[in-house]
Amino acid sequence: MDRRSFIGTGTIAAAGLLVDARLVRAWGQAKDTPGATVSTTAGKVRGLLTGNTIHAFKGVPYGASTAGARRFLPPLAPQPWSGVFDAFELGHRSPLVDSTLVKEWTALNLREPMGEDCLNLNVWTPGVGASGKRPVMVWLHGGGYATGSPGMVPYDGANLARKHDVLVVGITHRLNAFGFMYLAEIGGEKYADASNAGMRDIIAGLEWVRDNIASFGGDPGNVTIFGQSGGAGKVSTLLGMPAAQGLFHRAVAQSGAAVTSMPARVATQNAEAVMARLGLHSHQIDELQKLPMEQVLGALGPRRGAPGSTPAGAPGGAFAASPVVDGTSLPHDVFNPTASTLSANIPLLIGSTETEVTWNVNTDYTPPAGEAALRDRVKRTLRTDDAQAEKLVAIYKKGRPKSSDLDLALVIETDASPFRSGTDTEAERKAALGKAPVYMYRFQWYSPVSGGRLRAMHCMDIPFVFENVDLSKSVVGDGPDRDALADKMSSAWVAFARTGNPNHTRLPTWEPFNAETRATMIFNNECRAVNDPYRDERLAVAAALPARMSQ
Repeated sequence: MDRRSFIGTGTIAAAGLLVDARLVRAWGQAKDTPGATVSTTAGKVRGLLTGNTIHAFKGVPYGASTAGARRFLPPLAPQPWSGVFDAFELGHRSPLVDSTLVKEWTALNLREPMGEDCLNLNVWTPGVGASGKRPVMVWLHGGGYATGSPGMVPYDGANLARKHDVLVVGITHRLNAFGFMYLAEIGGEKYADASNAGMRDIIAGLEWVRDNIASFGGDPGNVTIFGQSGGAGKVSTLLGMPAAQGLFHRAVAQSGAAVTSMPARVATQNAEAVMARLGLHSHQIDELQKLPMEQVLGALGPRRGAPGSTPAGAPGGAFAASPVVDGTSLPHDVFNPTASTLSANIPLLIGSTETEVTWNVNTDYTPPAGEAALRDRVKRTLRTDDAQAEKLVAIYKKGRPKSSDLDLALVIETDASPFRSGTDTEAERKAALGKAPVYMYRFQWYSPVSGGRLRAMHCMDIPFVFENVDLSKSVVGDGPDRDALADKMSSAWVAFARTGNPNHTRLPTWEPFNAETRATMIFNNECRAVNDPYRDERLAVAAALPARMSQ
């Protein structure tokens, strides 16, 4: 069974992306060798043998098309097929409006075709057959809840699977209005279940893993969900969804959180606003289902802000995409006021990068002209007064005497963002349950790319976790220090996936996190285990934030 022709290197070049031709050729090597055929609950699939060591199955359907009468509704099982499905190409990504991100990261976006028949997943495995029993690592991509796909170059699971003998899965699911339009309160009985469709897609993907992954050499009793930015928000949300419990056994949240989600009342207003923009009333949902995909996307407007950076999801023009606290599929906020007890026994690995904000095309790289300018910038960032800003600057200067004023500004802006506060809050509240360990990290490796401008930006850790630094040179460069850090990080993530403990011989002892000691692993060329790193800075930002939040 053939798929559409896959987007080629010529299309990438035509799109004006900055993909190194050597990268594309290396990424595509040995992908024309048919590999093993595996039976699934819907039919047989055949993958490709890459590098003579890894079986890659791409675009495998785990759900039926969500077009037409299924738009906005929960996923259904895929239609069974006869014969053999050739899982050689990435499937459709969800309908979306691409984010505008830094050019170095945009270069790694393949921009594969989109469509509403998008419930598919990718599998990378060192060997098929039920005797494998490998740990399964299920990746949830970033992009908030509005954009992204598992098809980006740094997310390729072949190297991680090859080096560590694990099985890697990437799930495509519905996004933005297609995945998070809440219609349960305005759609009557027909749409009573139209809530959190994108999250329920992920659950359907995890059910597919439970039912099929043993045939691909994986252990359905040892599944880790891991994700970054919006993917970390999805991981966090799954920790509080009843239908997801039992489908995964460990969780990793990188640079993202979901302390709170959108209230149903706000989500209803959100849906009505989009419908009004399309010239529809709230009782015309049947008509909304019939509109062309492109017309619905046009009503969402350009994305603004940071994916996964706000409790209600990243802004998306007229539509704010977010999981909704609907009382059923998501009964409560997952981490507010305490962590959900539904997943109390699930170990959590969580953390953030040093300068999350440097992924943003709107980041201000103007060096502050003296301490007064730095203080004014901090004052604007935290919406605080002169005294608080001056005190905070003094604390950061004392703790980081070698940092420039611009570096200090970028770190303060990160520390004051939900990227940092969200992951800290989740770690604290999860650890407070006392049922499963929490492991905290901070990624501090600074990229040399673009004159060092990117620093340790949002997303910078992903190529290291996936062992894809050579495929991600537009972001991490080609320096000799990359491989050792990639080995340490990927080995930690895999150790956690195997046992729930990230410790291994090439790292200092990594103790579990709690609110008293706040044990944290610092990932850099020299990895360090530190208790409560930058304590004075953390407390200073926390003292300033209430003033900001009250305005």
